[in-house]
Amino acid sequence: MRNAIVKLPTQRSIGEHRQVLRAAVRQLDRAEIYLAAVSYMDLGDQPVDRTLSRLRADLDGLRRYLVERRDGIHA
Repeated sequence: MRNAIVKLPTQRSIGEHRQVLRAAVRQLDRAEIYLAAVSYMDLGDQPVDRTLSRLRADLDGLRRYLVERRDGIHA
């Protein structure tokens, strides 16, 4: 797996490209956990809450996009 991530995008095989997308999705899943943890801290700051909400929505959109890309690649 590490080799697929380190290679330049033009050097990756289709399978390696799928692996990289899968790894990216896993990283975004972890980022969602951290953002959720901060959200549940209830910091009591409206701008922070709005920013967290926007970040979580953007993160979810990016994750869905990468999943669609990964699923659209046929080996």
